[in-house]
Parts: sequence; structure tokens; C-alpha cells
Amino acid sequence: MTETLGAAGAPFPGTTPLAMEGDAAAAMVAGLDRWLDRHQTGLGLVRSNAWLQPRRDEMRATLRRIVGLDELPEAAGTRLRLEVVGGLGATGPEGTALARQAACRVSAVSWEAVRGVRGEGLLLEPTGVVAADVVWLPDCDVTPEAACGWGEGNPVSTASALRWAAAGCRVLVLASIDRGSRFAGNPGVKSVPHSQRETLWRAGWEFGVTPLAYDVRRALSGATALGTPKGRPLLVVGHGEGGVAALVAAAVDERFGGALVAGAFGLMARQPELPVYRNLWSVLAHFTDAEIGALVDGGRVLVVEHGAYPEVTHTDRGGAAPGRLWRPRVEEVREQVARSRALGGRVMLSEADAATAVGDAGRAMLVNSVGLALPTVATGAWEPVPGVTWPDATERLRRQYVEVLEDTQWLMRESSYRRVAYWKDASRKDAATFEQTAQVYRERFAGEVVGRIPRASVPASPASRWLFETNGVTGYEVRLEVHPDVFAYGMLLVPKGIREGERRPVVVCQHGLEGRPRDVADPWTDHGAYHRYAYRLAEQGFITFAPQNPYIGETRFRQVLRKAQPMGLTLWSFIWRQHEVITDWLAGLPMVDPDRVAFYGLSYGGKTAMRVPVLVPRYCLSICSADYNEWIWKNASSRSPYSYLWTSEYDMPEWNLGNTFNYAELSWLVFPRPFMVERGHDDGVAPDEWVAYEYARTRRHYVKMGMADRTEIEFFDGPHTIHGVGTFQFLRRHLKW
Repeated sequence: MTETLGAAGAPFPGTTPLAMEGDAAAAMVAGLDRWLDRHQTGLGLVRSNAWLQPRRDEMRATLRRIVGLDELPEAAGTRLRLEVVGGLGATGPEGTALARQAACRVSAVSWEAVRGVRGEGLLLEPTGVVAADVVWLPDCDVTPEAACGWGEGNPVSTASALRWAAAGCRVLVLASIDRGSRFAGNPGVKSVPHSQRETLWRAGWEFGVTPLAYDVRRALSGATALGTPKGRPLLVVGHGEGGVAALVAAAVDERFGGALVAGAFGLMARQPELPVYRNLWSVLAHFTDAEIGALVDGGRVLVVEHGAYPEVTHTDRGGAAPGRLWRPRVEEVREQVARSRALGGRVMLSEADAATAVGDAGRAMLVNSVGLALPTVATGAWEPVPGVTWPDATERLRRQYVEVLEDTQWLMRESSYRRVAYWKDASRKDAATFEQTAQVYRERFAGEVVGRIPRASVPASPASRWLFETNGVTGYEVRLEVHPDVFAYGMLLVPKGIREGERRPVVVCQHGLEGRPRDVADPWTDHGAYHRYAYRLAEQGFITFAPQNPYIGETRFRQVLRKAQPMGLTLWSFIWRQHEVITDWLAGLPMVDPDRVAFYGLSYGGKTAMRVPVLVPRYCLSICSADYNEWIWKNASSRSPYSYLWTSEYDMPEWNLGNTFNYAELSWLVFPRPFMVERGHDDGVAPDEWVAYEYARTRRHYVKMGMADRTEIEFFDGPHTIHGVGTFQFLRRHLKW
């Protein structure tokens, strides 16, 4: 008998000595960060090439999809009207007004925006001839009342919306959901330390919608509700968060003859640093502020004001996503404006001081450009209408938050039907036909949910270091190159007694969140969740490999994901390519059977089991342990205590996954390869009912395709852990060992 391994202490045969020191996991995450920095720089050329022959309608459609507007169709036209909700008890000539001045009056109004979500705000109406209609979006931390100069601490001199009304414009001032956390979480059920807008971002991301989409939809439906007569200019004005919404609204809706964007332009290229509620999937592959601004075209005008910007800092306290807003340097804004002009946009820049939010200079630029001549009119104090109470801003905020949160729950409930429609082109005539027609879904999953980076661009250059030899198993740590700054790393366990020419199966054993290869492969440490399962399998004669995956480092790795998402990428983009290199290297070893490379992962490793084998065909089977469940509910439910809405794991939502792939659908893409679920009754990831509900769809597919023997689930009486009974039998049976 001849063994294939070298002397004790020597590197694994066929590899060079591994010289890497320090924390391999931290080095891996840092390397992905550097790769993304270079990739983001390269996206500037991608955007430039896209504008060589710009197709404006296609670009608008892309922007609508990125923001999430397509998932929020405007409410039915017959109901889309302004409803006066304030001042109904007033008497006298003012009728329904809340208050008046010599030049205008104000009423509280609402209108239906989408499904059960209403727009709310104030309507300023001039007493004379209306020169223009204006949809006004203050920053989300500024109430409509403040924008109109009503109440203590809201001096008329800073009430910019009022100044437009006094000059002869009908102004619809929108309320929005602020950055606070008064109602974050599920009101009356669970509170969380992150902001309301972050909660709504988490809940909507899974279904392809963002908080920005709701802001823009309110603005667009508000414009419809105004019913601007033909020939009267319709403008949109926004500041801060409202400025972002105003920019997008003007870009996608050509009804707006012009837009004034204040305190917002110039930050989009820095997306990964912004608050998570501004996160937009793949936006930097298509747009910065300059490209969006260039879509305000066709003779329309965009005025950009560099004045007061909201300056906000969110921390990761309690598991929230960190991010900040700041005032960019005027040179940065000038650069974006120049770029927008070069792309055909009619963009003007108003340079104001840092205390000015929507100033008179920017207003003059906009109204003059659309052919209006509005006077600068001094505004006075409001004269309240007797017996009328102004809206309760706190109750309005709660109401708006609950409406949007409930709409995300409607999207969640609807998502199973959306997935049925999405999968209509997958034929289930027989296994071969399904496999052929399902390939397009595999491609969509790779490109639209995971995000593609190129295959390995450098040789693997395997390097290893001997770790231990005990009980007939030798352990090595191994590094493989993927791209500059991107490498794969893990522990290889090789049982003794492999005969010359013999080829054995390999089981890739994947750790969970914040895990390391040693957690599953160390012969001396019995980790509470893993129970040394990679080592135990090696004792039974399997070759095993325990990779390091980059979901480690808490906020550090999550912020790397934040950097990836605006480029249309995820951590899975890298994990996919790392596992390609790992499996290719393993398959090339002389003692490995390349057709018997299996995957078995727990927790976040179970998430890997649902995604990576879909994309890496070398994996001949997949076992998902302590993770398989009704994944969409898990991410989006505002009622379930199992939901990721309430945890620190803001890395969990995946863009539009709810409308495309739940765990059953992903298992169909593993098919016809064997697939197994390992589930402990006391696993806090989800209740048994969720797991069984979703797995029923997996099993039905295998049965209907005539391959019922290739899938199974093992329930055991235990917690979030490797059980290693039914799964080990599954491996022995399907790997023929």
C-alpha cells in the first residue's frame, strides 16, 4: 500500500509552502473591499459607454426598476384626487382652510398613492391667478408645517414653500417618514434601535422596492391628484431626502417641466457611505446624480442647489446599519453638473451658503427657465381660521409608517403568486425538459440576485501548511488565488490509507455566521453547533475541505456587502467564484473522484448550500442544515419573532428575491442532483411549520420528476446544530462510500 501524502510537517503534495500570517478571514474581507474599490472606479467607463448612443426610454425604465417604482403602480384614476382633511369644522368664507395670509391659504390634504398607502401634506393656494403647480418635497425630517412657516421654531423667513405660494404658485407640500426611530419596528409589538426608514428598507428590499420608491410614488400620484390644467407649468422641488425623490421623479416623469434639487445632488457616487435606506441595487452600474440629471431632458430644466444639506450620522448601535449624510464640496457638485451637461442635460447650479435650503436664487433660475416671471413677495404671519386644529404631525408620521410597512407585508403575501407567474416558462414535462428550461432561471439568479464577477483571473497557485496528524487524519490549511486581492482559504483533511490510484469522494463542510474552518475541522474542539463534523467525516474515510467564507467581522463584512450592492453584486458573487476555484482544485487532486464533490453547510453555511451549488455544477449534491425555511417570510415578516427585520443582520435581504426565488425554487435549481435538509425541532431559525411548508414544495418537485429517492428531510429533537445521522447516511448512499 502506497500513501499519497508527504512527511509530517511538510506542505500538501503539489503545493508551495504557505507563508500567510495573521487572520486569514480578516484578510479575505479586506481583500474583497479593495477589489470593489477598483471595480467601482471601472464602472465610470461602463456608464460612459452606455451614453454613447443613449436610449432615454430604456434608461428611464432601468431607473424605475432600480428604485422599485414598477412594484408600486399608481392608484386607480377615479380615486386619485386631493381630499381636504383639515379644517372641516371651519366656518365663514375660508371654508376648509386651516389658515390664511393676504396672498394664499393652506389646507391639509391627502390622496391615494398606491394600494393602501396615502400621500398626505398641505396644499397652499394663492388667492389670485395660479401661475404654476409645484410638488414640494421637504427633507424627511422637516414637516410640511415647518416648510410652510407654521408653529413654534418655524419662522416664516425660512418657509421656502410659502414663498412660492405667495408668488402665485399652487404648492402641494408632502409629508414623509423621518429618520427617527419612534415607530421603528412593529408598533405595539416590537421596537428596534434602527430608524423607521431602515426598517422599511429591509422589508421592501426583498421585493424590489425601496423607501425612495414610496417617496417618489407619493410625489407622482400627488402630481396626478393636482390635475394641472394644460398650459400651466408643473414643477417639482425637493430638499435633502425630498431632493433625491424630486430628482428621480423629474427623471422618470416628463410631466414635470422642471425641477429644483437642493441639498441632495453630488452624493450618489458615494452610495456605500450613505445611510442604508438610500441603498439602490446596481445603481452605480448605470447612474450617478449626473446620469439621472441628464434624464431631465426634452427642453426641461434641472436646477441644482448646493446649499444646506442634511448632516446625519447613523451608527451600528444595536445592530443598525451605519451611514451618514454630509454636505459635499462644491467642486464635487460642479463636476457632477458638468458631467450631466455633457450628457445632454439642461442643468444649472445655484451655489448657496450652507444655511440655505431652497433659496430664492435657485427658484429664480428654475422659474425663469420655464418662462415664468414670479415676483419675490414678502410673506407674513399665518392667521388661523377660528375653530380649526392643524394636523397632528406625530400621528401622521405613525400612520404613514404603518401604511408603508403594511404594503411591504402585502408584497410578502403576494410574493408566492408572483413566483408562480415568474416560473411559468419552466416546463415540468419530464426531468430533462425541466433541466433545459430551468437554465434561464439559473442565469437570472446568477445575474439579477447574486451578481456576476469574472471567473478566476489568476492561477490558483495552491499554497499549504501542515497543521496536524491524528487518528488517521492529516490536516492542512490551504490558500488558492482567485483574483488580485481575492483568494480562497480553508482546511483540507485527508484520511490515511488512500491507495495509489484510488479516488475518494470529497465533502465541503461550510461554517456559519462569524465562523472559521477550525470550527468544523479541528479534531480537539467540539464546537457546540458543528461537533467537528468535517473531522468526523474524515475519520470515516471522506476527504473533507472546510472553506473560510467572508461573512465574518460583523459590521465590517456587512459594509463590504453595502459597497457591493450598488454595483449589482453581493458577497455571494465572490463566494461563488471562490468555490469554483476550490472545487476545481479538489477535483484535480489524484486521490479525488471529480464526480463526487459534495456540499454540506450549517446556518449561514446552509444559506451557502442553497446558493453556491446552484452556481457551481461540480457540487454533485447539497445538504442544507439549520437554515432551510420559508426564507421570504424570514426576511420580511413584520409580525414573526423569527424575522430578520428585528436583528442586526441587515445583510440578509436580497434584492427582489421574494418575487423570484424562495428556498424551494432554489432547490429546483439544484435538481436533479441529490438535496437534503437537516432540521432540529428546537432550532430558533424558524418554526418546524415553516420548514415543512417550504420543503413540501421541494419534495413534490423531485417526486413529480421521478426522483423521489434523491431528496429527504431529517427532523431531529435538538437545537441549531449538526446532527450528523441522517445526513451522514445520505452522503454515504449518494457518494457511494
